[in-house]
Formats: sequence, structure tokens, C-alpha cells
Amino acid sequence: MNNFLTKNYDEIILMSKKICKSSPESEDVAHFAIAQFMEHERGQELVDSNRAMNFLSGIMWRSFNSSTSQYHTLYRQKGRVHMFPDNHQHLEPDIDYNHDQDKMIEVIQGILEDMSADTKEQWFRACLFQMYVDNPNYSDIARIVNIPRTSIRRAVDEAKEHIRLTLKNMNLDYEL
Repeated sequence: MNNFLTKNYDEIILMSKKICKSSPESEDVAHFAIAQFMEHERGQELVDSNRAMNFLSGIMWRSFNSSTSQYHTLYRQKGRVHMFPDNHQHLEPDIDYNHDQDKMIEVIQGILEDMSADTKEQWFRACLFQMYVDNPNYSDIARIVNIPRTSIRRAVDEAKEHIRLTLKNMNLDYEL
């Protein structure tokens, strides 16, 4: 089912724009319909029988046009769509989002998950490394887990080295 949604995402968004007559809500309606479809007990059956797009269009049409739909009740709150006014000023300056760093963090999280599923030693290193990321103070971690500070430092260093080597094997360069 996820493969179907990924493959047809752009088409689903376009269908929602058409159903919603290019309303600013069209993308929200599409995402709501996708969530409803994913939770539906017959979702995979509909994908297999090539009726998924029809089903999704029905959810979108009812969600957008019905004042008794679940979407209407949850998001419009009896006819009130909450949006920022056109003259809304951002109080904080826009911050450039670093997509590369975000992708690298996902890769490292995957490496940590693999370490956790590997041996006890790797699990130990991964757990302490994650604690270190949250609080880079070996003494604080030692007090929490009741393990000597030097053992924690060694495990964190070994985890860093494992992550570095794994990234290098993936031809990725990132400094921890």
C-alpha cells in the first residue's frame, strides 16, 4: 500500500486540487485522505483491485464538500478554517534548513539501530552514544547508569569510530 501511495503521490495531490477547486485546503484534504486510506482495513484490497484512486477521490470529495465529514469536524471546526492572515509577520527570521545534515542524521540513526540489533557490546555502545548526544557530559551519564566515566567515554569513542567507518564504507564524509 505504501508503494502505491509513494508512486502516485503527485497524482493524488493533483486530484485533490481538482476536487477542492484549487482551494488552499487541497493539500490538507489530500493528506487527510491518505491517512484515512492507510488506516482503512480494506486499503490493500483496494490497491490490489485497482480501485484505490476511486476510493481516495471519494474520501477527498466527502471531506471537502460535507459539513458532517470527519475532516470538517476535526479541521474546519464547524466552518472556521484557521489560517494566518495575509499580513501576518514572522517574528523570527527564516532559518535555512540543512537537508544534507538532516539526511546524514537519518543515516546515523539507521547505523545506531543496526548497532542496537547487533551484539550486546554494540547495543551498549549505541545506547551510551545516544545518551551522550542528549547530554554530552560523561559524569552526568555515569551518575545515571552507575557505570564508570572512563568506560562510558571509551564506549562513546568506539561508537563514534564505528559510525565513522560505516559512513566511510558508504562513501559519506561526516565529522561527528
